[in-house]
Order: sequence, then structure tokens, then C-alpha cells
Amino acid sequence: MSHESKPGRTCSPPQAPALSLTLNTGGVRTHVLLVIAMAFVIVCVTTFSLLLVQRRLHTQVTAEVSQDLSHSVVTFNDLQAVRFAALERENALLADLPPLKALMTSSDDLTIRDGAVEFWDLSGNDLLALADPSGRIIAAYTRDRATATFKERLQSLMQSSEKRYVLDGGSLYACSVRPLYFGSRGKGSVLGYVISGVSIERTLRQISQPTAVEATFVSGRDIVASTLPTQLQSTISPSDALLAATPQRPAAIVVGGTRFLAATEDLSSSSTSALRLVVLKSLEPAEQSIQRINRLLVFTGLLALLIGTALMIFLSGLVTRPLEELSRGVRAFGEGDVQHRIPSHGPREVRELSTLFARMRTEIQSANRALIESERLATIGRMASSVSHDLRHYLAAVFANAEFLASDRLSLKERAEIFGDIRTAVEGTTEMIESLLTFSRTGDSSRRTSELLSTLLDRAVTLVRSHPDAEGVKLSVHHGSFPDTRVFVDAKPIERAIYNLLLNACQAARLSTEKAEVTVTLDAAGFEMILGIRDTGPGVPQAIRESLFAPFVSEGKQKGTGLGLTLAAAIAAEHGGQVTLVTSRRGETIFELRLPRESQPGPTRITAKEKNNKEVIV
Repeated sequence: MSHESKPGRTCSPPQAPALSLTLNTGGVRTHVLLVIAMAFVIVCVTTFSLLLVQRRLHTQVTAEVSQDLSHSVVTFNDLQAVRFAALERENALLADLPPLKALMTSSDDLTIRDGAVEFWDLSGNDLLALADPSGRIIAAYTRDRATATFKERLQSLMQSSEKRYVLDGGSLYACSVRPLYFGSRGKGSVLGYVISGVSIERTLRQISQPTAVEATFVSGRDIVASTLPTQLQSTISPSDALLAATPQRPAAIVVGGTRFLAATEDLSSSSTSALRLVVLKSLEPAEQSIQRINRLLVFTGLLALLIGTALMIFLSGLVTRPLEELSRGVRAFGEGDVQHRIPSHGPREVRELSTLFARMRTEIQSANRALIESERLATIGRMASSVSHDLRHYLAAVFANAEFLASDRLSLKERAEIFGDIRTAVEGTTEMIESLLTFSRTGDSSRRTSELLSTLLDRAVTLVRSHPDAEGVKLSVHHGSFPDTRVFVDAKPIERAIYNLLLNACQAARLSTEKAEVTVTLDAAGFEMILGIRDTGPGVPQAIRESLFAPFVSEGKQKGTGLGLTLAAAIAAEHGGQVTLVTSRRGETIFELRLPRESQPGPTRITAKEKNNKEVIV
């Protein structure tokens, strides 16, 4: 048996499909990546700057506030030293007054109490007390209401020369103790003692005003005096951490929803009770300043982001636009457009890449033209080899029979037989030339009309049955149940394709050692008409299955050009269909011709190369 191979390869650029696949892979565009990278860098730098500046500012603010707290404690000690020195002078003057000494010589407690009021008013201090030489408190007067233990606290003050503070209830006084002498200070006898004191609140206000800090005196866990508003004093919790804070290591506390740094100074050694000075400074102004700086940095970052994004879009466009043009050029080349413009602008790397691609495209085109020329020459050689043998055979028959006709001794019957042989040779030559002409015209535009495929099949079957190669072959046709076999085709080429398939099947069936049969079925499936041709031949030889539809390929045939299956496949491809080898084994070989039905929209033109894929069942 002989079957002929698939259509010759179309010579498209060999490397273009691979390039196209590479460029069509998914992913983010380059200019988008550049913009995202730039935005990411700006956001990271802005965030890092915010964190760094905030940390530095917090450190600086803490150091400055700690320094202010330390200065406040020093200021308090200096002011207290000045206050005590002034109080000592005032008390010394008071102790030297003769009327006060005369009052103390009366030795009458009631007289001393009544007379002390005048001297208290004269001193203008917040506290005045008189004691006898034994240290017993005779009279004590304060601006605030004294407690029952006030005199005991004054006596405790007199017992130590280092004690300077007296705490009575909610009042704290800085005091000075001065003895009253009868006679001179060095030689006279002690008549008693005079104690003068001022409220510590005066000193607190003097500390707070110049240093902008808040001062609070704490005794144990109780607040004795404070420059803070009354409503905020109740929110202070004298915790262990707060009481242990020093100016060098201040503690952060929250008072009334506001953050403060606090430091303490222990004054217990100079007080009749446990006493600490707590100085506080609000962090709110500094935090508001930090927030303003943060907002300024954020605004600067956003402005840099907007300007940088616009600039990056512009710059990336200068880089990526030539790349995109080059990509479209590569894609167009992969699709067969060799005239697409290659960019000659852009960065130096892009221009070099464009130059290299243009050079590669030129080389591929040159190689492609050389390949086409070599295939053309090879095709001409195969055609000449195939046609010359058959053509010489036909011409030899005509020449020999023509010589016989020149003889006068032939009978009419013999002349008729010789004429029949000549006619057969001429018809074979004509059929060969027609096949070659059809092959050369494959791909030309055709005039298509609406035709019944069943009618075209019947015409082709009638022609095949009259062919000598169909002699002895049982040819049967089975139309499917689908009544509408209308297709939009050029009738003559399609009829020629069906004829070639049927004749090829008859030639194969005659090689069968058993019965020679060819069965044709016509049916519809979806938007396609399917023509199946089954023969009982020995099957397609394995050697030519890969080149079954190539021109001038045949095996086992004694005559013919080897264009039958080639023409059938090419004509089907031009009409949007295909010819495939469905199965091939001894006793059964099936070819299928598929054509789009007329009701289907006009199919996209499919080349013979795209119809190469076929399933062969052995």
C-alpha cells in the first residue's frame, strides 16, 4: 500500500516562537517595579527618620528636663539658704528687743502668751513661738490652725541644731531658733528662746516661677505642700519609684493625663518629720514640639514621595518605553511581521540590544530565505525525479503505440486497442500535469459558494469508480442522519481533495491479500462536517508516517506523483479544515476530512503546518 505524507513545512522564522513565549510571560512591568521600589525606599527612609528623630528628641528632652530638675533642686537649696540667713537675721533682731526680754522675765505664762501676739505681728512671719530656758513652749502662734502636737514638734526642733523644718498637719514651716539673753550674749543668762518661721509655700512659688517646674513636699505618702493645682494634687501617687528618683535618674509619671518627669530631694535630716522635695516638669510642651516635627517629617516624606513618583515615572518611561517597543518588535517578529520598527532611542543598553536584535532578525531572515531556497530546490528535485519516471513511462507508451499504428498489417480491433492505450497514457499525463498545477496554485484565492458536501462526495465517487485503479474495489458510501451537509467552499478543489482521498484508498485496498473494500461515511459533529474514508489495505508504512502529507512521498506505488494526500491536506487547510490519519493497521486504515459547516462563522485561515498534529493508532 502507499499513502502520501503531510504538507510541506512552511518556512517561518525558526527562533521567533521561543522569543514570543519568553516575552509573553506574566509579571509586573518594569516602570511599575521602579516606582514601587522608589516609593518603598522613601517610605522606609521617612519611617526610619521619624523613629531616629523621635528617639533623639526624646533623649534630648529627657536630658534637658533632668537638667532643669537638677537646677530646680539647686535653686531650692540656694533659696532656702538665703531664706534661712534672712530668717536668722530677723530672729536675731527680734531676740535683741528689750521689750521681749522684759516679757520673758515676768515668768508668767499667761502674760507671755498675751504679750507674744504683739511681737508676732511685728515680725510679720507665719510662725512665732516663745520657750522658757528649759525648752518648754510657752506661746506659739501660726497663720494656720495648729494641731495638738504642734508644741511637741517645736520642742523636737529645739533639740537639734540641724533641724530647720517643722511639719504640723498640712503646714510646713522653715524655722529659726534664737536664745534670749539677759545681758550680753557671751556672759548673760538665758531668759528663753524665740522661734520664727515662714511657710514653705513662699519658697515653692519662688522655685516654680523662674524654672517652670512644679514643686511638691511629701511627708511619707502624704502631700504637704505643692504648686500644682488642687485638682491635680489628688492624682499624684508618691510611689516607691517616684520617691527613689534622683535628678540624674528622673522618673516618668502621669499627673492628670499629662506626662511629667520627677526627681526628689530628701530633707528628712533637717526636718522634724520625714520630708522629701519632689520637683516635676511637664513633658507636654516638648511632646507637642516633637509631634510638630513628626508632622513636618511626614509632610516632607509625602512631598518627596509625590515628587519622586512623578520623577520616577518620567525617568522609567525613558527607559521602559524603548524596551516595550523592542518587546513589541520581538513579538511581531515571532508572529511573522519582519517590517516592525525596532527602537533606536533610549539608554545605551537598550540601543545596543535593539542593534543586536536587528542583526539577529536579519540573520534569521537570511537563514530563512536560504532554507526556503534549499527546500524549493529539494522540492523541484523530488518533483523532477517523481515526474520524469512517470512521464517517460507515458511517453514511451505513446511512442511505441504510435509506431505500431504506422504498420498497415493491423486490424481495426488491434488499432482500437492501441488507441485505447494511447488514450490512457495521455489521460495519465493530463492528470499528472493537473495535479502539479493544482499543487502550484495551492494557497491562491478561491471563489467559495454554498455547496452540499454530499453532492460533492457523490461526484467524486462517480469519478473514482471510472478510474482503472478502482477496478475490483468494493466502494460503499453511507450518509449520516444529519440532512444538512451544506458547506461554504470552492467546489472544484474540495471535490478534487475527496477524489484524491478515495483514489488513494482504492489503490491501498487493491494491495490487500483479502477483500478490497473502501467505505465512506459522511456525518456532522458540532460545527464540522466529517468525511471518513476507511480501506482494507495493509496500512501506512511506519517509515512514511512522519512525512505522510509531504509532497512527492509515496511507498509501494507503481505510478503517481505522490501529491494526492498533499493536495487534499492543503485544500482542506485553506478551507479551515484538516485531513488526519485516525488509525492505521493491517486491514483497517481510516482518514478523516473535516470541514466547517456553513452555519459556523467564517473560520480563521489555518495553514497546513498548523494541521501537522495527528493521532495515529497502530
